[in-house]
Amino acid sequence: MDWFPLINSLRIAAISTFIIFFAGIFAAYYIAKAPRVIKGILDVVLTLPLVLPPTVVGYLLLRVLGPKRLIGAWFLSVFELKLTMTWWSAVFATVVVIFPLMYRTARGAFESFDETLAYSAQTLGLSNTYIFWRIRMPYCKQGILAGTVLAFARALGEYGATSMIAGYTPGRTATISTTVYQLWRTNDDVRAFQWVMVNLAISFVVLLAVNLLEKRHAAK
Repeated sequence: MDWFPLINSLRIAAISTFIIFFAGIFAAYYIAKAPRVIKGILDVVLTLPLVLPPTVVGYLLLRVLGPKRLIGAWFLSVFELKLTMTWWSAVFATVVVIFPLMYRTARGAFESFDETLAYSAQTLGLSNTYIFWRIRMPYCKQGILAGTVLAFARALGEYGATSMIAGYTPGRTATISTTVYQLWRTNDDVRAFQWVMVNLAISFVVLLAVNLLEKRHAAK
């Protein structure tokens, strides 16, 4: 059994989750403090990929990153770097798709934070950076960790946008999801079922981890 789709899916999911972990926390922290109108507009814009069909997200990315589009053509001419149909092209797709999960979860955690703790720390002369990393983040860590795990799981199973921007090339761009589709399309049900079981096993472990995090948070 060729394990490349699993390895590729894991590295794409890991890189994407690393990126949105920091980007989602940064956006959630500052947008939670923004005026109501601005917060509402930014919420709609940043959460839109969560409700859009993944194929629409993939199409929009192709319109931006394709080799004949402005950004894609510039990278191709200056760096000789093609932004589509490579394994790391899928990172663009998964980052866009899973970002709303991290953002919404982190924002909810920050909004539940007791601001009197921050005010008390400020009266002691502690910096905002110290308060954020040593007080706010530990207080909100359960929600943020749950969002991170869910985002990783969603990245691992992403298909629609990934298939459009990275395609399917065995040994190069194949992921678990695209492999299942291709095997089904070629009537190779046995191997398709094997990959389905791999995906189910990973998803089970991820959801179990989320439930344990939620139970720990509820127990506190």
